Parts: sequence; structure tokens; C-alpha cells
Amino acid sequence: MSNNPMNPITEDDIANYLANSPGFFERHAELLASVLLTSPHGNRAVSLQERQAEMLREKIKAFEHRVMDMVRHGNENMVISDRVHRWAKSLLLVQSTRALPATLVSELQTHFMVPQVALKVWDVDARYAQDPYAQGVSEDARTFAASLTQPYCGVHSGIEAVRWLDDPNAAMSIALVPLRSGPMSAAGPAFGMLVLASPDPQRFQSGLATDFLERIAELAAAALTRLRPR
Repeated sequence: MSNNPMNPITEDDIANYLANSPGFFERHAELLASVLLTSPHGNRAVSLQERQAEMLREKIKAFEHRVMDMVRHGNENMVISDRVHRWAKSLLLVQSTRALPATLVSELQTHFMVPQVALKVWDVDARYAQDPYAQGVSEDARTFAASLTQPYCGVHSGIEAVRWLDDPNAAMSIALVPLRSGPMSAAGPAFGMLVLASPDPQRFQSGLATDFLERIAELAAAALTRLRPR
């Protein structure tokens, strides 16, 4: 530390000295008992040892909260993973190709408790071209679906696909899930899109992790390839 009167000692100088002088408190043990600090709990004076103990307890409490959050998120992920498994199983059990889209939608609503789900598929085989899910998709909607390299979550903001829902006005938050033959993250043509909607504005809020929605997209796309021309 500098003792030049032109460069007065600073708190950083003191901190650096103590950090680099591990024997200081051994040589001046009486300071450990006499130094008093302000406690963050009630503004009372406490000894250095008490303050260190309080800081340790605060660190342990913060660590416990992090562990609890990790356990909670792990349990939530297990529940969602189980729902994805049961939903995928229901798709595999469908024998009628024509019944597949309706089953996909109804089982998605049931297992994931989504109030509204809509599905559109285009470029289907001629046998299915007149079915409801293959009707009413504009070129703009197809282009929009192709532009999504991950599910869109947020408010609908006049998006055309929201009109595919039974009650668009009740859709306070939505998830738009494009369906394509390749990986979800790959840019390129899509052959369909799922719309999930909720009256809860926070259900599909912007910034939501989309890992499970991406798995749903890939499973749905794989199942619906049965509708496409061979």
C-alpha cells in the first residue's frame, strides 16, 4: 500500500493488502472479536464472525432455492415428456388415414389441455384434397409457415392462421408450429401447420422454450406424411 500523502490509502488498497496478507488476522486476532459490522437484518451491529455466518447462510439458502428450481423444472419436464409419449402412442394406434388429422388434434387437446387446436395440411394426396383440414390455406399462410424455423409463441397480431380456430377471439396467446419433412430448424417448404391457442395470455408467451413443441412438430409431421402423395 502506498503511504504517499499525495496518494491517500483507498478501500481497494486495504482490501488488496488483506487479501494478500493471510497472516494479518493471525497476528491481530483481537480484531476478529472487536470489529463490528452492520447486519442486513434489523441494522444491528454484529461481529465479523456473525456476519460471515450470515453470509454463509444466505449462500446456502440461495443454493437451496436453485436446487428446488432444478427439481421442479425436472418434474415438469418429466410430466410433459410423458404427455408427448401418450400423444405419440395415440397417433400410432390410428388405423384410418382419413381419421388421423382429427385424432391428432383431439388427442393434442386432451393430453396437453390446450383449449383450441387447429390443423391445416396442404399438398396432400388427391384422395384427401377435399377434406376440411386441406381447405382454406392461402399462399401467404404457406409462405409464413415455410419461414418459421422454430415454433412461434406470442399474441396473434392478425395472423391468418388464427382464423382456422373455432373461436379466434378467445385466442389470447398462440403457438404456431410448422410441419415439414426435414428437421424443424431447417428452412424450407412446409406442408402444414398446427395452431395451439389459449385464453391465458401467459400460456404461449413470447420467449417460451419450444423444445417440446419442436418434438410435437416432428412427430405430427411424421404421422401426417401418410396424407401426402406417394
